[in-house]
Amino acid sequence: MTDVLSSPVLVLNRHFQPVQVTTAKRAFVLLYGGAAQALTEGGDAFDFDAWRQLPVRESDDALPIVNGALRVPRIVHLHKYDRTPRTAVRLTRRNLMFRDAHECQYCGRRPPVRDLNIDHVQPRSRGGPDTWENLVTACRVCNLRKGWKTPEEANMHLARKPFRPKWTMGAQILLVHPRKFPEWEPFLKTG
Repeated sequence: MTDVLSSPVLVLNRHFQPVQVTTAKRAFVLLYGGAAQALTEGGDAFDFDAWRQLPVRESDDALPIVNGALRVPRIVHLHKYDRTPRTAVRLTRRNLMFRDAHECQYCGRRPPVRDLNIDHVQPRSRGGPDTWENLVTACRVCNLRKGWKTPEEANMHLARKPFRPKWTMGAQILLVHPRKFPEWEPFLKTG
């Protein structure tokens, strides 16, 4: 039962934009308290009493209750919450490689992830900072070839100028949460 209560549930604001992913436990609190409605894959909205009457399908997670089982919602829609969270994309190795599509920014090859490095465009030994605008994905061969030089000095050209990504909350949820449901897709694509 603990696993069922920790199931991920997508939370939408009043304008149907993704806000976060919460647990089924928190989603039931929002439903029961009247702060949100549960949405089905068809977009139908249900308050707690109506949701309780829905049958549990084979593909659903179910919470055992006295009279049988309660279907765990995949999406809850908040009635009064307007805000959309601003996502500051953290500078991590994983996010850098995702931004660069796991491709060497010097030669364009896509070796296995274990053979990719993070390269400072302006070398750290020359004061190059650890910022989105100074870091790129590079294969081992290109990273060793470039060494402590700038791309111009090494006669190497960047495929594209490094930039700070601006991902939406939907993209952030897709990156972070390994367990996604088909019901989430329309909201994550727009949000």
